[in-house]
Amino acid sequence: MAATSAGKVIGFVGIGVMGKSMAAHLMKAGHQVLVYNRTKQKAEELVAQGAVWKDQVAELAAEADVIITMVGYPADVEEVYLGEKGIVAHAKPGSYLIDMTTSKPSLAVKIYEEAKKRSLHSLDAPVSGGDVGAREARLTIMVGGDAEAFAAMEPIFKIMGTNVILQGGPGAGQHTKMSNQIAIASNMIGVCEAIAYAKKAGLDPSSVLRSIEAGAAGSWSLSNLAPRMIAGNFAPGFYIKHIIKDISIALEAAKEMGLATPGLELSLSLYQELAAQGLEDNGTQALIKWYDKHFGETV
Repeated sequence: MAATSAGKVIGFVGIGVMGKSMAAHLMKAGHQVLVYNRTKQKAEELVAQGAVWKDQVAELAAEADVIITMVGYPADVEEVYLGEKGIVAHAKPGSYLIDMTTSKPSLAVKIYEEAKKRSLHSLDAPVSGGDVGAREARLTIMVGGDAEAFAAMEPIFKIMGTNVILQGGPGAGQHTKMSNQIAIASNMIGVCEAIAYAKKAGLDPSSVLRSIEAGAAGSWSLSNLAPRMIAGNFAPGFYIKHIIKDISIALEAAKEMGLATPGLELSLSLYQELAAQGLEDNGTQALIKWYDKHFGETV
């Protein structure tokens, strides 16, 4: 429990668009923060603000009371945690390990089991809310792991987010994030088709949007991403390449459970087609470009 009090050492691995803001909030709350990132330049602003740079993950793990990771892909998570120079091998007994990457539920269980052998507390805690949620400290944080570890780390989670829920044991956080991504992926198809239909019918899609977002059709994607589609703004809040990664994880997990997810399979095929056109670094709202290509300009 002491690890949650201000002034304790937190190691943060992965200083990307979201990780940078999350680490900054921890520093503002009074924690000493150690940072590591594969590209050191991305951490320079945090270091200038008082974060301590570490050249290796193992070095960071050996000094921190709490270690938070926000990296790219499941392969990165596995290397960072279970590699020879990784966190599990070098963290102090009693430390808390929190992976906030969207990753495989089965990998979260594996990390938990390996951590427990070394008297380490592991939580999988993926987030939703994107770069804006991270910047404004209002992320949704979905947690899997032991209740006691969650209770100890809850004050830290609440520095970074406003909707923090323990969903169950190891892997439950990742399974919850998969449910989140499944809902987003299929909903995005509906948003695109609504805009495409409105345009083809000769309507002003912005005017249509004002009507339908207030009713039963309303969703975060409809209110926040549809206006970007209409404006032709495809800057990434969340990359196409990352939604492809998340959908692939969700499909694998669903198949392992014997669950059919046809909406998810369709979404993946559409995004993969865009990625093959070199659009993987566009935001997910660029799905509207699929409709532009196949049915003419829709926005």
